[in-house]
Amino acid sequence: MIIESFQNEKIKNITKLLTDNRFRKKSGVFVIEGKQENERAQKFGFEAVEFYICDSIFQETHPSQAKVYSVSDKVYDKIAYRGSSEGIIGIYKVKENQLSEFIPQENSTVIIVEGVEKPGNLGAILRSCEAFGIDALIVTDAKVDFYNPNVIRSSVGCLFGMQVFQSENDTLLEFLTRHGFNIYTTIMDESSENIYTRDFNKKSAILFGTEHSGLSDFWVDKGKNTLIPMAGSIDSLNLSNAVAITCYETLRQKQK
Repeated sequence: MIIESFQNEKIKNITKLLTDNRFRKKSGVFVIEGKQENERAQKFGFEAVEFYICDSIFQETHPSQAKVYSVSDKVYDKIAYRGSSEGIIGIYKVKENQLSEFIPQENSTVIIVEGVEKPGNLGAILRSCEAFGIDALIVTDAKVDFYNPNVIRSSVGCLFGMQVFQSENDTLLEFLTRHGFNIYTTIMDESSENIYTRDFNKKSAILFGTEHSGLSDFWVDKGKNTLIPMAGSIDSLNLSNAVAITCYETLRQKQK
């Protein structure tokens, strides 16, 4: 049977999962669209609940580990949130990761972002962290739901293969101190040192604040201030770009 009505209760639920953070958290499930993203979620152990397939677009073997529903082209167009579509939407159970579960190694590098507000920024940061071998991404004072569809889309599914945690600042500082991390802050002042002179070959935690106001006062004097050298007239970069440059430098040092 093909679902053809916009008033179908399952279709209404998908729409709410896409747009309502509170409903998503209450339901304990989230939406993944696209072949690659669904494959990555399953590869890294996310449990699928249902799949919605548009047979005129997705003509591969249907996933078998969860209930599969066929939907009409019009219904699929309503529930698809990407510009280019691949005809498959999955509903998955949320994973709750606890910072206490993270066991850092001697050369672990973690990226910490405080108060990130834009889903696209968080997704791009996840993509850089995964690409350059960052061991974990930790978000404090989170303003964005990790399972927001725009986070998943902009991360190209990198969310599913990364160790991602939420934490309060004081809990995080205690964790970093207990595990012997070198803490690097990105607060611009006279003590800031060029990123290329820092040594990221040992346990390193690199912190970034919001684009508007930077790191909060909590992190003042908690770490070594670090900056990316710039030659232009502006004094800052987009948050995700700054994180990407930093992630690459940590990988460059380790490979060297």
